[in-house]
Amino acid sequence: MISIREILLEILNLLYKQKTVLTFDEGCKYCGISASSMYKHTSANRIPHYKPEGKLIYFKREELDNWMLRNRNSSTNELEDIASSYSLKRRKI
Repeated sequence: MISIREILLEILNLLYKQKTVLTFDEGCKYCGISASSMYKHTSANRIPHYKPEGKLIYFKREELDNWMLRNRNSSTNELEDIASSYSLKRRKI
């Protein structure tokens, strides 16, 4: 069983180092998904990853951020602004 102290030390280590390359387990924790889900994503090439020796999987933090922030949904206010500006442009024609 992992102690709270070990967990906190791991978190502090990640925060202080701000690693740009994460191991598979760190990538799972960073994204908040299970290892089995991460394996499914990597095997289907749905998430960018690296296998320098053909076995161990690594991730770039920036690429994980981009992957997690894909498929953005606009807010209602943003959609209303787009619709009103579109209709104003159409009236001028």
